[in-house]
Amino acid sequence: MMPGDLFPRHMMTIKGKATSLDIAHMAGVSQPTVSRALRGSPMVNAETRKRILEIARQLNYKVDKNASSLRCQQSGTLALLFFEDPTPDDSLINPFFHSMLGSITRACALHGHDLLVSFQQLSSDWHADFEDSNKADGIILLGYGDYHESVERLERLVEQGTHFVRWGAALPGQPGVSVGSDNFQGGFDITTHLLDQGCRRIAFLGHADSHYPEFAERYRGHAEALRARGLTPEAALQHDAITTEDSGHNACLALLDRGERFDAVCAASDLIAIGALRTLRERGLRVPDDVAVTGFDDIPLAGSVSPALTTVQQDTKQAGQLLVEKLLGLIAREPVEGINIPVKLVVRESSRRQAL
Repeated sequence: MMPGDLFPRHMMTIKGKATSLDIAHMAGVSQPTVSRALRGSPMVNAETRKRILEIARQLNYKVDKNASSLRCQQSGTLALLFFEDPTPDDSLINPFFHSMLGSITRACALHGHDLLVSFQQLSSDWHADFEDSNKADGIILLGYGDYHESVERLERLVEQGTHFVRWGAALPGQPGVSVGSDNFQGGFDITTHLLDQGCRRIAFLGHADSHYPEFAERYRGHAEALRARGLTPEAALQHDAITTEDSGHNACLALLDRGERFDAVCAASDLIAIGALRTLRERGLRVPDDVAVTGFDDIPLAGSVSPALTTVQQDTKQAGQLLVEKLLGLIAREPVEGINIPVKLVVRESSRRQAL
C-alpha cells in the first residue's frame, strides 16, 4: 500500500473506466451521496466529502459534465435575475447587490456551474420558465420591488415546479425558498445603539408594512427596541421611503416641513440615510450633534460619505454562497429551507455622540 492511499492497489483494480458506483462501493456510501460530494453539495459532511474525493483521485475519476447534463437533462447553468431599481446612474441596480453578484459568481464557479445574468424589468414576464427552455436549471432572484405585486409571480414559479431561490426576508408562508438577513435583529440593534447615544425621538424612514417585508422587519425591531427602553413608537415619526437617495431626502424633508421634532434618523437602507444626510445639511442641522443618522446594508458608499455612516452590515459573501448552495439543493431534490443570516452593527461618525 503506497503512502497516502486509502486502499491497497489490488482492491482498486477496476475493469474499464471507473464510475461513481465504484467510488460509492469503496467509500461505503450511496451513489447519490457520491454525486453530491463531487459537485460540492453542502448536504455531505466534510469528512465524507474528503474520503470520496480522495478515492476519486486515486481512481483517476473525472466528472463528465456533458454526459451528466444529458442524463439529468440539465444545462449546468444557473440564472441570476436582477430587477431594475431607480438609481442616479445608468446601472438601475441597487449598489447593495454589486458585491453579492461577485460572491454568487464565485460560488457558481466553485460548484462547476455557469452563471447567466439577466436584467429584468418589474413589468416584464420574468416568471417565464427558464427550465423548460433549457436556459438554466434554476433561478436566483435579486430584488423584486413591491412584494404584493410580485407574490403572484413567485407563486406561479412554485406551481410550475421551477427551482428558484430569492434574496429577501425569510418569513413563514412565503412562496419558495428565501435567503435573507436577520432584519428584525438589525433594526433592534441599531435603534438600541441610538438610544445608548442619548437619542429619544427617533424617526424611521422606510416602509413599515408587508409591501416591503425586509423594511417591515427592520421597523418591527426598531419598535421593539424602543419598547424595551419604556418608549412608545410614534406613527408620526415613521415616513415611507424606498431605497433611493431622493426618497430618503424627500421623506426627511416631509418630517421637517410638518414640524416633527426628532434627534435621530433610523433609515431602512443606506441610500435612504444618505438622502436624509443631504436634507439635514441643507437645513443647517449638524450630524450627529443635532440629529444622529444610521442606515442599513453597509454599501461601499456608507464609509465614504461625510460623516461616515453608522449602519447594519449584511454578509453579502455568505449570502451569495447560500443562494447558490440552496438552489443546487433544490435542483438535486434535496430538502431545503429558507434562512436568515446574522447581521453586524458598524458604528461610524454619523451617530457617535459620546464615548462607546
